Amino acid sequence: MLTVRFTVPAVPKHLVHRPELLKRLTAGAEGPLTLVNGPAGSGKTVLAAHWVAEGISPGPPSWLTVEPGDAPGAFWAYLLEALHRGGVLPAGVGRPTRAEGVTRSFLVRLAEGLAESPRPAVLVLDQFDTAEAPAITEGLDFVLRHAAEGLRVVLTSRTDPLLPLHRYRAAGEIAEIRYADLRFAEEDAEALLTEHRLEISRAGIRLLMERTEGWAAGVRLCALAMQSSADPEAFLRQFAADRTTIADYLLREVLDAQPGPAQDLLLRACVTDRIHPDLADALTGRDDAARTLAGLARDNAFLEQVDASAWYRLHPLFAEVLRAHLRQRRPGLEPRLRGLAARWLAVTGRLPEAVGQATAAGDWPFAATLLVDQLAIGRLFTGLEADRLGLAFAAMPAGTRGPAPALVGAACRLADQDLSGCEAWLRRADSYLAAAAGPAARLCRAFVGVLAGRLADDLAATQRAAADADRLLGEVPAALLAERPEIRALTLAGLGAAELGAGSLDRAEAALIAAVEACGAPGTEFPLCDALGSLALVELLAGRLRRATEHARAALTVAEQSALPPERRPGVAHLVLAGVATEHDDLASARCHLDQTSAAAGPRPEPVAAALAAVIGARIAASEGDGQAAIAALQAVRTAGAPGLPQAWALDELAVAESAVHLAHGDAAAALAALDGANSVAGVASDRPEHAVARARALLAAGRGDHAQEALATVSEDEAVPVPVRAHASLLRAEAAAADGAPGEAHRLLGEALGLARPEELRRVFAESGPWVRRTLRQDPELARLHGWLLARTPANVRALSAGGQPPVLEPLSPRETDVLRKAAELLSTEEIAAELYVSANTVKTHLKSIYRKLSVSRRSEAVHRAQDLGML
Repeated sequence: MLTVRFTVPAVPKHLVHRPELLKRLTAGAEGPLTLVNGPAGSGKTVLAAHWVAEGISPGPPSWLTVEPGDAPGAFWAYLLEALHRGGVLPAGVGRPTRAEGVTRSFLVRLAEGLAESPRPAVLVLDQFDTAEAPAITEGLDFVLRHAAEGLRVVLTSRTDPLLPLHRYRAAGEIAEIRYADLRFAEEDAEALLTEHRLEISRAGIRLLMERTEGWAAGVRLCALAMQSSADPEAFLRQFAADRTTIADYLLREVLDAQPGPAQDLLLRACVTDRIHPDLADALTGRDDAARTLAGLARDNAFLEQVDASAWYRLHPLFAEVLRAHLRQRRPGLEPRLRGLAARWLAVTGRLPEAVGQATAAGDWPFAATLLVDQLAIGRLFTGLEADRLGLAFAAMPAGTRGPAPALVGAACRLADQDLSGCEAWLRRADSYLAAAAGPAARLCRAFVGVLAGRLADDLAATQRAAADADRLLGEVPAALLAERPEIRALTLAGLGAAELGAGSLDRAEAALIAAVEACGAPGTEFPLCDALGSLALVELLAGRLRRATEHARAALTVAEQSALPPERRPGVAHLVLAGVATEHDDLASARCHLDQTSAAAGPRPEPVAAALAAVIGARIAASEGDGQAAIAALQAVRTAGAPGLPQAWALDELAVAESAVHLAHGDAAAALAALDGANSVAGVASDRPEHAVARARALLAAGRGDHAQEALATVSEDEAVPVPVRAHASLLRAEAAAADGAPGEAHRLLGEALGLARPEELRRVFAESGPWVRRTLRQDPELARLHGWLLARTPANVRALSAGGQPPVLEPLSPRETDVLRKAAELLSTEEIAAELYVSANTVKTHLKSIYRKLSVSRRSEAVHRAQDLGML
């Protein structure tokens, strides 16, 4: 007998200690069967050898390395010798006399002898997957079941043995350590590299784990290769599997071990990330893939079945080795295989994978045609596939001919904010589309035109493209449109944003509401956030602060729930909340939201958003007494030089803000000059009511009350005029009446202004009007009582809060009330909150009433928002 088969393999010099797995082996050896299962090089034998060397098994273990070709009789002969050398062979069992097999009486004697032994026999059978004869596993199962607690077997195997594992599992008599357990974690890889005296950065270790997926042999062989490299970190970055000993290992131990047809299948199928039997048949031209793939997966040939589906997946490192081997053995075959895979994937509806294969094959016209014909061009801008698709087309040559490549090239440039590059591709697309083109291609052209027009701040071009898109949407099959909801959503969101940029709030609102309604399906999260943010901005500019807040918070909620990356999150939503907080005279919250706006603005903020951010920043700086910073913020936007910035209305808005800054510092002449300057730039006097109110305020400050009244006379009291503007106009009329010695009229007009401002809690205009409002309210307790909201959040309170003072609430919330409020912020119902906190629904209602009283609100949403604004959540 070969002594080496009974010898426990030496533990590697550079060993990774894995105490948790050793404990599991020890615990498993308390039962009849322990299975350590994993592919070649996963560390099965090393783990078992280390366990034996540690001496932590229930009894002295015996070792037997099983080899291919062992006949049943030879196997049992070797097994008896292993038990004998371990000192646990029962007497009277006998010895096999035939290589072909053993008798049932032999197995009975062995099982009975083990059952009667004073101490259990612990036996490690290494490489048990090489025991090919069914009689071997049948005999082992018989002995295990009849030896009572006298035999504990540890099997290491690349495949599941033919033992009835389901019975052992049902009886709780098997412990299993699988490949997922054997895979190295980052700390294991770091320990091994340290053993090899390699100092690798955390990023390098993560890259190593990404490439090897924790495969022990891969990590170990990489470490050996890095030891001979002058720059181990550079080796990791430039690592190519076919240049290392890993490739030799996989090719010799895995690929060459397979029969010819299986080798051919593996080499052809390695070009795809996932393998379906039908796809494999298309690549090989045979019809044996289902059987071959199942066998390879069963044999742990670095191929695993994906869940319970018919799809399979190669280990990434093995796939890379196979691809390198394919290029070497059969040059020129890989592109043809990828082309076949692309067409099979396209026919079966797997668009992203089909595009990836087509682009990898260099078949750019086919890849682009897939996106255009299936209206999937919008997926370059939104959805989980956007980055993957964009990367696939990143290398498309500029000279690629055809309408589909030109449209896709334009869309890719647009997704990267490259407007000039987009326009160049669009000109080429138009030259192709001048000939007959289907509705899908023309719709894609209109779609890209809308987004390009928005980026260029070209309202006319955006409107023309949106009109074309609206017409063509009716020519495309409804079923196809249902699969691509992002086309309609992005088109409407783009049109709405362009209308907003031009100051057409009503048209913007209509388009944006339609965009929100077009969203909801997976892949529309980004246009939904975009449309909600723009809609919130429309509401803010229209003076509808509550609706603006609702839309802004909805946009942020969608972004959070859909885990959009920071660069895709709606910075405009924070901008709107900053604007609302400014109108509420809550400057601490305004500053906080404005900072978050800057963080999420992206490489090119919308012009209207940039202008409004400057206005809000100037108002905050002015209220803090820093007029110089306020003027600088406004001037920076004027001189930014962004295309289309600013529109005439935005220029006027900047002038209005600058006028307010000068008035805060008592310079009425400079305030009027700022307004006159805007008129001069525009070439015509502004007819905006905001401009008229700002001029009236400056004229009042200059002591020109009659002229102020003339300016205010142009401000209509129609509901089309934003409420903040009407409230401010009434307030200025009251101030003018007071200056003219008409206290009764001033009192009436002040009440009118307060009544207009109350629903939206417009505090800013009153805070900026000076001390006379507060004096009037002190003189009229009844009016002050009716409008207590005006003083509920004063700048003094906000400054105290930002300095660490207590929130301005009637009394602190109890711990249980705070718990209820937190659950309410998570949008749970009363019943759900009760279930979460293990209380009754009535108790929750009682807590909510108390919360409302303490926070001076009347609704749950108001309580949550107020608590968030006050820093209580």
